[in-house]
Amino acid sequence: MSNLDQNLTTSGAVGGATVVDAGLRSYMMRIYNHMAAGVGLTAVVAWLTYQLTGPELLQNPLMWVFILAPLALVFFIGARINTLSVSTARLLFFVYAALVGVSLSTLFHIYTNASITRVFVVAAATFGALSIFGYTTRRDLSGLGTFLFMGLIGIIIASLVNLFLRSTGLDWLVSIVGVGVFAGLTAYDTQRIKAMYDSRDDETAAGRKSVISALSLYLNFINLFMMMLRLAGGRR
Repeated sequence: MSNLDQNLTTSGAVGGATVVDAGLRSYMMRIYNHMAAGVGLTAVVAWLTYQLTGPELLQNPLMWVFILAPLALVFFIGARINTLSVSTARLLFFVYAALVGVSLSTLFHIYTNASITRVFVVAAATFGALSIFGYTTRRDLSGLGTFLFMGLIGIIIASLVNLFLRSTGLDWLVSIVGVGVFAGLTAYDTQRIKAMYDSRDDETAAGRKSVISALSLYLNFINLFMMMLRLAGGRR
C-alpha cells in the first residue's frame, strides 16, 4: 500500500511538472513571437522609410518626433500595462516598433547595407545565446539588476553629454559599455520573465505579461544591435 501511495505521489509530481513546463514553454514562445514580430516590423518600416525618403530626413525637424514619440509611448505602456486590454497593449507595442523603425531608417544613410546585415546577424546570435543562458542557468542573476540599471543610467547620461561634445573616444567607450550592459540585461530579463510565469494567471494577466516582457526583450535586442553597429558598422 505504501508503495502504491509513493508511486501515485511521484506520478502526480511528474505530471504537474510536465503541465508547468508545457505552460511555461507556451508562455515564453508567445513572448518570443511578439518580440520577433516587433523586430521584423521595425526592420521592414526602417527599410521602406529609407527607400521612400532621402538623406535630408536626417536634418528634418520632424525626425525628432519619431525619436521622442517612441520614448513617450514606451513609458506609457509600462505605466498603464495593468489597465490596458491585451489587444490594446499588443497594438501599442507594434505601433512603438513601427515608430522605432522610422527613426532607425537613418542608419541606412550612415552605414553600408552589408555591415547592417552582418551586425544584425551577430546581434541576433548573441541575443539568442544570452537569452538561452538566462533561461537555463541555475545561477540567480537578480544581483545583477542594480548594477545593470546603474550602467544603463550611465550610458544615457554619457550619450546625452556626447551630443554636445561629439567625442569619438567617448562614443566608443559608451558603445563598449553598452554592449556589456545590454548583453547582461538580456540574460537577466529572460530569467526575470521566466520567474514571472504563474500557471494560475488568466488569459488577460498572461497576455499583459507577454506584451510587457516582449517589449523588454525587444528593447534589449535593439539597443544591443545599435551598440554593436556603432562599434563594427562600416560607414558610407
